[in-house]
Amino acid sequence: MHDPAQDDDPAEALPTPTAYTLLGGDARVRELVDRFYDLMDLEPAYAELRAAHGTTLDDARDKLYWFLSGWLGGPSLYIERFGHPRLRARHLPFAIGIKERDQWVACMSQAMVDVQVPDALVQRLQQAFMQTADWMRNK
Repeated sequence: MHDPAQDDDPAEALPTPTAYTLLGGDARVRELVDRFYDLMDLEPAYAELRAAHGTTLDDARDKLYWFLSGWLGGPSLYIERFGHPRLRARHLPFAIGIKERDQWVACMSQAMVDVQVPDALVQRLQQAFMQTADWMRNK
């Protein structure tokens, strides 16, 4: 005879936390983005990456924060303002090669360590960031 009580696995009923939740929500996304751009401004290792961003990083900070919020599973702040991100199309005006890709990923990886993102989440995000950054290459 079938026992319906065995059909309900409590682990399946729980939603999987998003990267946004695991990171710590809105304030932590902003902290990560701010550290990322601070490092870009401060560290000579990211000079080419910094040069591609113009004189001020204010707009870039806001746009990455809005984008990452939704990309990590939180509120879709970027989409609410601008529509679909169209990442590759929006980055075509910038020459992005292996060096720029690697600097972006290294800078974000350092920012994640600096703001103490949990190791398991760092590993997960590094892989996703590398895939996305590699897709952005256009030279």
